[in-house]
Amino acid sequence: MPVYTVHAPLTNDVDLRATDRFTFVRDGFHVWAALFGVVWLAWHRLWLALVGWVVLMIVVDVAMIRLSVGVPAVFLVDCLLALLLGFEAASLERWTLSRRNWRQLDIVVADDEEAAERRFFDRWTTRQRSQPDDPRSVDRGAPPPTRDVPGQAFSKPPPLPREDIIGLFPEPGASR
Repeated sequence: MPVYTVHAPLTNDVDLRATDRFTFVRDGFHVWAALFGVVWLAWHRLWLALVGWVVLMIVVDVAMIRLSVGVPAVFLVDCLLALLLGFEAASLERWTLSRRNWRQLDIVVADDEEAAERRFFDRWTTRQRSQPDDPRSVDRGAPPPTRDVPGQAFSKPPPLPREDIIGLFPEPGASR
């Protein structure tokens, strides 16, 4: 299954109004970047990567021609560089986003980009709803201290949550 990284512009408060600007970058090999590198880089607006790619290709081709390397070898090196671009296209896209002050919010595994969006926004909206409305409230992670008064059931502290874990995998259906 493809892995997607989710990126958002760096703002003081990421909220529901900024969701239309979220970007999903698929990790893995990009065929179109390998076949049409210059066009793919321009289409995705990776301008600095585009300039670097053009300069790299020109320098490598000129150097190989000056060293009197045969045309088949030059073609082979160009094909290998195209494969390299296909494998590193997602990294170039993530690098450009981080250079533009975008931050990575999450990593999502899904069949396609639409499923990745659905899965991410389901998880993200749940997290947004679970945050308390009062910013001054603090979650201290434990129940408040109580006294154990004999005969008074309300005075006993609530039991701590049990997590039955076998090895590294939690029990199916248990809360996370």
